[in-house]
Amino acid sequence: RMRLRDLRAKGQLKSLVITSPTPQDGKSTVSMNLATVLAESGRRQVLLVEADLHRPSLAKTLGIEAQPGLGECLEAGLDPMAAIRKIEPLNWYLLQAGQAQGNATELLQTASLPALMESLTSTFDWVIVDTPPVAPLTDALCVAKLVDAVLLVLRAGKTPQDVVHEALGLLGPGKVAGLIFNGADGLNKLYAKYAGYY
Repeated sequence: RMRLRDLRAKGQLKSLVITSPTPQDGKSTVSMNLATVLAESGRRQVLLVEADLHRPSLAKTLGIEAQPGLGECLEAGLDPMAAIRKIEPLNWYLLQAGQAQGNATELLQTASLPALMESLTSTFDWVIVDTPPVAPLTDALCVAKLVDAVLLVLRAGKTPQDVVHEALGLLGPGKVAGLIFNGADGLNKLYAKYAGYY
């Protein structure tokens, strides 16, 4: 959060894609956690957009009812503001993936998405977009063109190094603001030895 806020203060950052090279790296959990800390107890208007139209999971994870969302906005012209709901007590807003009837990847390549993203970024302080992984699908690449930066989530001991390099090459080095090393349990042991010093 601190590093992202610094970039925002310089006028370089407002919208983010959060993705990963492969499935099960934890990008959706990271997306929700980041939305929570950026909301700063309601002082910032933060929107999380679920752009994984293939396998949406946020409604189930949050324990809320699935409802129309991004898919219907792109496919049927649904007003995104009518589909956005506030997630309490986390103090951020969610635009669910919804249930698109057509090809999910093709929907994210339509002319409707740039206009929708522009509308959302002009309304919210932060827009975080949770996309499918980079390696198996091109969805993240479509959305990444419309945001200020990308955060790439890697899972310790799981994400193959060659796939990480492939993902970075596809996204472009200038687009990736940082890597998030997820599930690094060993770091707790590494820092434990400093407890006595502090």
